This record gives sequence, structure tokens and C-alpha cells, in this order.
Amino acid sequence: MKCFKNATVYVGGEGLKKCTVCFDEKIEKISRCKVDGAEEIVLPEGAIVLPGFVDQHIHGAGGSDGMDGTVEDISIIAKTVAAEGTTSFLVTTMTQSPENITKAMQAVKAYQEANSEEGARVVGIHLEGPFIAAAHKGAQPLEYVKQPDIEAFDKYNQASGNAIRIVTLAPEIEGADEFIRHLASQGIVASIGHTGAKYPDIVKAVAAGASNVTHTYNAQTALHHREIGTVGSAMMLDELNCELIADTIHVSVPAMQLLIKNKPDDKVTLITDAMRAKGIPDGVSELGGQTVYVKNGEARLADGTLAGSVLRMNRALQNTVEKVGVPFTKAVDFATINPAKNLKIDDEVGSINVGKRADFTVINSAYDVLMTVRGGKIVYQA
Repeated sequence: MKCFKNATVYVGGEGLKKCTVCFDEKIEKISRCKVDGAEEIVLPEGAIVLPGFVDQHIHGAGGSDGMDGTVEDISIIAKTVAAEGTTSFLVTTMTQSPENITKAMQAVKAYQEANSEEGARVVGIHLEGPFIAAAHKGAQPLEYVKQPDIEAFDKYNQASGNAIRIVTLAPEIEGADEFIRHLASQGIVASIGHTGAKYPDIVKAVAAGASNVTHTYNAQTALHHREIGTVGSAMMLDELNCELIADTIHVSVPAMQLLIKNKPDDKVTLITDAMRAKGIPDGVSELGGQTVYVKNGEARLADGTLAGSVLRMNRALQNTVEKVGVPFTKAVDFATINPAKNLKIDDEVGSINVGKRADFTVINSAYDVLMTVRGGKIVYQA
């Protein structure tokens, strides 16, 4: 058994407190007392032990992308994101040919079956497209956009070993309501995104079972005083969990403040939406067969369209606290327990409580990640 002895720990339901956390693969004990026989992990002064971050929307990192469709590339992503404190993530795909999407599904299945203990844990797939609106495709290739198709989806899910956890779709497209009901019946999160949906479309989608908004504000209809669009609906409807790219590039600080002010505390989720260029030097990169230019923390296509991010989750947390003004533990919830609840894995991860997986990220006062622990094993150390 290992322990963080007399450390500052964010304990679920109790807040930040000085305590000793003992763990093997799962958290065994949280107490004020020394536990005999436990191997102490020594932390520097000022370190804070947080739950491991959960990133439900990330395409790539370390030069690899989920659409590369290999176990090796998924492994590179998993190891790269562990360095930013992420312990669980969804391999996120994008609008592409059926062959390429299927290849990506099969790679995730193979990776999960291999039970790798290195890096962050893959907890499933976020299928971002191809069932989106052409006019709001963002950095998704137009030629592969298609209408909601239950049969096509079922084939993808079967190829993945039923690993799909979120599907981004445009609810205004014909057939979307039936598709959303199909997803909801299987416990899969239907997420509204890359869409021209108006308020009545969103209301119908929520009634059918939609429960998430993909990268809120980006690639969707904006708030207007005569039609509140997807953005206004995201703020209006408490049923919707809202993803947020907190890099201050995709969304301005006042826009983040407006969203957070209008959402229940448990309905905001920080994501990175990162692409393969995260964790490597600026330069020319790629997303879905399209050339991407990365400079000064921004990833854009040749026409200037934002093409994902190179955001790290620890910096998303820092921005949310220091620039947006969200209280520290509330911002931590945005990156941990909120996505865990959204994915229905909060019985295992998302907070530091006895019986949950021993998934931790240890940061300092500058939000640098000092250590990442997944299932009781140190998978990253600065």
C-alpha cells in the first residue's frame, strides 16, 4: 500500500484538507493518522493532490491522433496527456471516410483489450461526426459529412467493441430525433454540436435524450435576441452539460464567465479538444487530412479556421481560476467529477473518496503537474 502522508488533498464532498490518503489500485483509507506499513510518496511543500482529470474530448497529442488508427498512436496520446494530469480520456474521432472511422474504432478496441497500464486510461470514444451540419463543419472535411444513420453508427460501435460513449451530431438534420433516442436507449451521450440548430430544435433534442453540448460556442448558432440558438439554449436548459475549451482562444473570458454564470455547477465540463500538435513544438501539423498551422498556442487551417487546440488540462484549470475567476475547487470539479458524471463513470473516478480508483494529479501553486497516478501507479513524474 502507498500513501500521501499529511498532504493537502481535495477530498470529495469535504473540500481541501490536510490528510493521509492510502491506496493500492483503489483508495483504501483517508485519515488524519499515520498508517503503519504504507509506502509514503513524498511530496514537495505546497503540493496539492487532486482527482485525476477526465478529458471527454481530445483528438490527439504528442504527434499522434486517434484517427491514425493504431494502438501505438493511442499509446502515445495516453502517455502525453498523463503529463498534464489526465488519467481518463475519450479517444475523439472526426468526420472522415467510413473506412478511416472504422479503423479508428478497431484500434481503440485493440488498445482497450491490451489493458495497457501506461499513461492515462482510455475510457471510450467520442464520435465527433460525421453526423453534423455542413454549414457548421468547422475544421471537419465537408466531403464526409452525412445525415444521422443508425445502421452506420451501429457498425462503428460494433467495430469499437461498444466503446462509443459520446456522439456529436446536429439535431436539426432529418432523422436526428430517432438517432438521439437510439443513442439514449444504450446509455450513450448524444451531444449537440457542429450545428445550425435553433431553440425549438434543441428542445426537441433534449426531449429525445440529448444531454451534452460539444465545445460550447464553437461551430454552432450564436445567441441572438430573436433566436437564442444553440448557445442560448445551452445556457437556458439545465439538462445540458456544456463542454468548454478554456484556452481563451476558442472562447473569450467574458463568454466563459457568461456560460458558467448561467449553468448549474455540475453542468460545465472542461475539455482540451486538443489535436496531434499538443506537446510538440509549433509548426505545420495535420487534422483529418487537412494541413494545420500551429503558432503561439493556436492551431488553424490555412483559411484561419480554428482546428482544435494544443491546450493542456492543467492550463485549462489555471485559466478557469485565474482568468475567469472561478473558485479553485469548483474549477477542479469542471475537469473531474463533472465529466465523470456525464460519462456515468463517477462511481469509479472523478473524486477522491474511499473505494474509487486511485487516480490523482499532484500540482503546485503554479499549476504545474508534479505527478500523475493512475490506478495506484505513478504514470508521470516531473
